[in-house]
Order: sequence, then structure tokens, then C-alpha cells
Amino acid sequence: MEREELVALTTRLVEIPSHADETAAGDFIESWLTSETDATVTRDDVGNVIARRAGSNSDDTAGSLALVGHHDVVAPAAEQVDSDGQYVTEERDGRLFGRGTADMKGSLAVAMGAFRDADVDAGSDVRIFASFVGEEQGGIGARTAIADGFCPDRAIITEGSAGYSTDGVVDVAVAHKGRRASTLIASGTAGHASRPAAADNAVYRACDAIDVLRDLAVPETTVLGNRLAGSLTVTEIEGGSAWNVIPERCTVTVDERTVPGERVDFAATESIAGIEWRVDQDLPPMACGDPAFADRVLAAASASQPDEPELVAKPHATDAGWLATAGTDCVVCGAAEPGEAHTATESVSIDVLERCYEIYRRAYESPVARR
Repeated sequence: MEREELVALTTRLVEIPSHADETAAGDFIESWLTSETDATVTRDDVGNVIARRAGSNSDDTAGSLALVGHHDVVAPAAEQVDSDGQYVTEERDGRLFGRGTADMKGSLAVAMGAFRDADVDAGSDVRIFASFVGEEQGGIGARTAIADGFCPDRAIITEGSAGYSTDGVVDVAVAHKGRRASTLIASGTAGHASRPAAADNAVYRACDAIDVLRDLAVPETTVLGNRLAGSLTVTEIEGGSAWNVIPERCTVTVDERTVPGERVDFAATESIAGIEWRVDQDLPPMACGDPAFADRVLAAASASQPDEPELVAKPHATDAGWLATAGTDCVVCGAAEPGEAHTATESVSIDVLERCYEIYRRAYESPVARR
């Protein structure tokens, strides 16, 4: 894939609005794969686009490698949309600017090119391209695909891994944290503030639960030489209805960053009278379970750029967590740099996109062992 085509394909994909409805972006990806490749292309009921190519010597013993991304984005800033509601892109200073350039239509576009251009007979295995919907809503597309049987042996998730070790270098992430969002619900008995002994103050109970949270041990682990430490943070507290009314209800929102393995034990908070713990969202962490696969992708990354990449860890969740939980060995490798996604000035380096294309193509052309 030449640079001009890479820029044109990324620009076309980025300009398709996909924050409220991913249908048009999925239509474009499906049409491009159908016309540009000999792959079997399918579209499921939620809008995931999945394409498969097999080497001419593939058989039941062949392994499978997937490049996995998503074509939904978060809502754009006002300056990222024109008067007709279309996303605006701009190329300057060697970068493409616009909603979704970094997260993650840039990497998605070059993955499409690598899927088309790779010599699949070089590996004689099954090569898969998948673009999911609903990643920004907690992995809706990934979970649907997994429930329908999507479980490749290995997967490269094309979320950002550039600039972790050195600016401009595309690294390979072998682990990332998950996120569990919880609510502590404190229930008490309402009363008049002039007679506090006659009521049970839900805010006080919530504060007692917070004190317990602050003393809980947070797990940490190491994955292929990378240390990940979890965290636990109270981010919201809400209770009360008036200055002279003792509240009967108070809620506490807790953001927990999880690591592969152990979780924080919230049960201690429920030992306090009137406290209920509710899990609102649980995005799983990821740890690559196949060091040889991580090394193969790292070798592809090393051969595709002048500086030496490293195995790193990411601080936030991706669809790799869902796939790893289902049994796929995953790494994360993509063009986005820390701090670019979801911003009003979101952009991606075209040089880094070219490096990702080479990484993906080389990875596709390496043999894949079955699990």
C-alpha cells in the first residue's frame, strides 16, 4: 500500500460519521473488502464486519491470526464536523487530523490494506480481519462476535501502542488494565436535621464505606516484564435533598482499574449496615499468554521501523480483554499515541501509519500455531 493510497483510504473512512450510527462506516468497510480482496466477507446482525482468507495449503491444523479493530468513535467536537454533519479531516505537518484518526480508523485502514496485500500462502494459515461496532460502549460488537463463535488463535488489536517507549516508535503491548465501575448504595432513615439521633444518616454510612475502600489492598502483577498496578478511586458521591433533611440514600461511584488475576475485594464494604455494592460495568484486563507470539509481533515491529520497539503495557481497556477472556492470545499494536484519542485535536502520524501497515503485513505472513 503506497502512502497516497493509505492517506486516501484513511481520510475516506474517517470522514464517515460513526459515533451515533456505525452503519455507513460498516457499509464502506464491507464494500471495500469485497471489491479489493478475494476474502469471504460477512456482516452480522449488530454490524460487525469480518473477513477471512486462507492459504492454499491450509487444512484443519492451520492456525488463525486476526487483525481486530472497531469503526465506532466517540462524539466529535464542534470543530470536527462541517455544516452538513460530516466529519472534517485535514492533512498538515505529516499528520491527519479529525475524529477517529487515532482511535482508530487510521490503524483500521492500514489493517485493511495489510489484509489485502499480505501473501497468505507464506504462512499457509487463516488470516482474519475484523472491525467491530460498539467498542466505545463497552465492547458490544466484540461480545456479540464471541458469542457467535469468533475466537481466532491469535489476534493483534489495532488500538494505539505508539510512543510508549520512544516518540514515534510503534511498540507492542502485551497487557492492559481493565476497568470495573461500581456503585456503593448507602441506605438509611430520613429525619429532620434538628433531631439527628432519630435518623440513620446515609451519607455517614457512605463515608464509612469509603474509609473501608481506602484501606483495601490493590492487586498488581507483571506480564512479560511489564508491571501493572491496579487502582481504586472514588469519583462521585451523591446524597441528600435539602439542607435540613437527613438523607436516607447516598451513592458513591468507584472507578477501579483491574489487572490480570486478582481483583479488589469489595465484600468488606457490605459489612457496614445499609451498604449495597453494585457492579455497573466490568471491562476485562488482558495479558498475552503466548510469549512466542508477542516476540513474533515484536520482530515484525522491529523490522518495520528504524528505532527499536519494546514490549509494553497499556493503562486502559480494549476489546483485547474480551477476546483474551474467550481464549484468544492477544497483543495490542497500533498507530495512536498517548493523549490523542477522544480529543478535539485528535490526529495520527502518517509515518506511523506506514509503519503499522508494514507490521501488520509482516505479521500476517508469519506462521501461526494453533492453540
